[in-house]
Amino acid sequence: MSGTLVLVRHGQSEWNLKNLFTGWRDPDLTDLGVEEAKTGGKALAETGIRFDVAFTSVLTRAQKTLDIILDEIGQAGLATIRDEALNERDYGDLSGLNKDDARAKWGEEQVHVWRRSYDVPPPGGESLRDTGARVWPYYLTEILPRVLRGEKVLVAAHGNSLRSLVMVLDRLTREEILKLNLATGVPMVYTLNADSTVKSKDVLGDMSGAH
Repeated sequence: MSGTLVLVRHGQSEWNLKNLFTGWRDPDLTDLGVEEAKTGGKALAETGIRFDVAFTSVLTRAQKTLDIILDEIGQAGLATIRDEALNERDYGDLSGLNKDDARAKWGEEQVHVWRRSYDVPPPGGESLRDTGARVWPYYLTEILPRVLRGEKVLVAAHGNSLRSLVMVLDRLTREEILKLNLATGVPMVYTLNADSTVKSKDVLGDMSGAH
């Protein structure tokens, strides 16, 4: 028996548009973000997948993306579990800052290290490894068992919380995951084997638009 796991990053948020570090802050979707979620939902609708349960973070931009997708696939009101384990990476002292202003304050090289290293967190925040340290146990205990029972599971979350999952699913190295960006609103459809390895992966859209 193989289940289906669909991962989708939320649509563009107001702070994405303003080039701000967002993390656990809670801005809404932009009009473009709403359209990205609708496009992702339409792509999922064409697959005919009917979900048994959905998971999302406690942040508005992911929850709204999920709601829009569920509307598009005709499953509004699907049982949904929200947990901060799926929240975006916490950017700590960088949260709310314009990325250009952060570079001016700490220097281009230091900000690049905080953004793109695997295990160096910004002040008061999380590295990608730290993010994975809360995402992976949640996935193993709450999400994966459902998929292995044959359920179809939809997860709407964030760039870094999903990257930490993709790192495990796609067996990427630290170097490979740092080069990976996930496009907003583009569903990734995984079919898993009984041993939790990936049987197939299908990306329903253009990943080149990642930002």
